[in-house]
Amino acid sequence: MALNVSLVSADAEVWSGEASLVVAKTVLGEIGFMTGHEPVLAILAEGQVRITQTDGTKVIANAQDGFLSIESDVVTIVAGNAALVA
Repeated sequence: MALNVSLVSADAEVWSGEASLVVAKTVLGEIGFMTGHEPVLAILAEGQVRITQTDGTKVIANAQDGFLSIESDVVTIVAGNAALVA
């Protein structure tokens, strides 16, 4: 089972796909998501979003000004500004 992840900025989709782990920075600190996580809605803080794809490949993006949510293994990260780093 995998997470379905969508990372979007105000003007474009930055990345989407399946992942085994997503770690992002919120105004209350870093939070990590794996399959089966309880629903969460949080305010995104400026920082990195780290996505580990199901094959182990890592995707890193800088993001700020937005929110993130997870429900039923669907992670949505909406940022005013977001761009891939690696």
